[in-house]
This record gives sequence, C-alpha cells and structure tokens, in this order.
Amino acid sequence: MGAQIRVYRQKIASTSSMKKIFKAMELIATSRIGKARSRARAASPYADAITRAVSAVASQNDIDHVLTTKVENPTRAAVLILTSDRGLAGAYSTNVLKRGEALTKRLREDGKEVRPYLYGRKAQAFYDFREREYDQVWTGNTDAPEVERAQEIGRTLVDRFLQPTEEDGVDELYLVYTEFQSMVKQEPVARRLLPLAFVEQDDEAAHEPTALYDFEPNPEEVLDALLPRYIESKIFAAMLEASASELAARQRAMKSAADNADDLIKKYTLLRNNARQAEITQELSELIAGADALAAS
Repeated sequence: MGAQIRVYRQKIASTSSMKKIFKAMELIATSRIGKARSRARAASPYADAITRAVSAVASQNDIDHVLTTKVENPTRAAVLILTSDRGLAGAYSTNVLKRGEALTKRLREDGKEVRPYLYGRKAQAFYDFREREYDQVWTGNTDAPEVERAQEIGRTLVDRFLQPTEEDGVDELYLVYTEFQSMVKQEPVARRLLPLAFVEQDDEAAHEPTALYDFEPNPEEVLDALLPRYIESKIFAAMLEASASELAARQRAMKSAADNADDLIKKYTLLRNNARQAEITQELSELIAGADALAAS
C-alpha cells in the first residue's frame, strides 16, 4: 500500500511540473500574439498598396506580360506551404498540411506537376517521413518571421516562375498558409499568386470614377519592377498571418494542456487519499485484531 501511495505522489509531482511548463508557454504565447497581430496589421497597407499598383498597371493597359498572362495549358505549379518549426500548437501545422494536400491533389487531377516549397520544420518532417521530394525548404523563426527570409523565398519563386517550362520553370504559383481571423478561429487557405487573377467589379463599383495613370518608361518595365516586390509582400504578409495563427493555436493548446493537468492532479490526489485511507483502515484493523487476541489470551 505504501508503494502505491509513493507512485501517486510521484505522478502528482511530475504532472505539477508539466503544468508549470504548459502555463509558462501559454503566457509566453499570449504575450507575443499582440505583437504578431500588430506586425500583420502594419504590413497590410503596403501589401494592399502594391497590389493596387499592380492591378492599375495590368488592368488599364492592353499588355502581354508574364505577370497577368495565363498559360492556356499549364503543366507545372509551385506550391509554397507555410507551417511551424515547433510543435505544441494543437493541429495548426496538420491543418495547413491537409489544405496543401487537397490543393496538390486537385492540381494533379488537372494534369499539373506539383513542385512543393516548404517553410517550417513540421512541413519538412511531413515530407521526409513519407519520403516525398520537395524543391527547397526554409526553417527558423516561423513564429517571428523576418522580411529578409520573405525576400529570399520571393526571389526563388519568381526566378522559377520566369523560367520557361522547358527549363524546369513553373506556370503557376500557389501559397498555402493559415489566415488569422480571431483568437479562436484560424483558417487554412490556399491562394494563387501568379498569374494574377482580377476580380470583376460589381455594378456599383463599376460606375465609380477610375484613376488614369501614365507609366514611365512603359507598363511592361513597371510590371517587371513590381513583380518581385509584389510576391515578397504577399509572402511576408502570409508569414505574419501564419505566425499570429501559430501563437494563438499554441496558446489554446497550452491552456487545454494545463487544464488537463489540473484534472489529472485532482484524480491522482483522490486516488492517493483513497489509498492512504485504505492503509490507515488496514492498520487500525490489525491493531484491533492484535488487541482482541491479547485480551483473549
């Protein structure tokens, strides 16, 4: 009986230690979410502005540019998947990978070869475990992304997009990441970055006056200059959204783990008390039996 009590005490002690770790990670994630959301909001105006600039150049000029021209029969697509470096974030990375798998399946059903590009150790581990090939992987600071990393990824993908298909280039470029909607909801999404897809205006917006621009030296060269900046801004904005989503998912996961640790501590405490009570009852029974035996003799 004493050995059983020691086991419960050890379980209570170890679970209490884990609870402290979970609580600390929850507080760290909570303290960093605000900064991550602020960075995402701060990057949004630039991304929106450069998107409007690209749209203005492409929509107001009858030009033939790789940025806006859709290949009639695309044969190869690059897919950039943004996951996390670390675990303990619930199903955050799993949901992104599932969304990437669904996109990959759809593209292959359309007869396209998919070339994966990965960001985050979780995506790398997913592909390595299944012995799947991928073109390139980037890791580090997924919960605090750096603009230099977004620029590096953007240059790699733009170079691949500008290459002819015969020289191992790609016809389309997709981005899979987690969109931060609220503290309790983060949605994995897939977006096509290139070629650009313009949404038609509704009737009310169509009657609004549209600004006219003159582009120097010409619209084609303006698009050439805007293309890498556009892709980099989109990727960096997605990385910031993903980092906020990762921290929110980790905060929820750690809170749930701490609550489960509380339940386990209560359970083990009850079992320890029951074992202690049974031990005391047994000791009393033995004392009473011994006293009765002495009295009888």
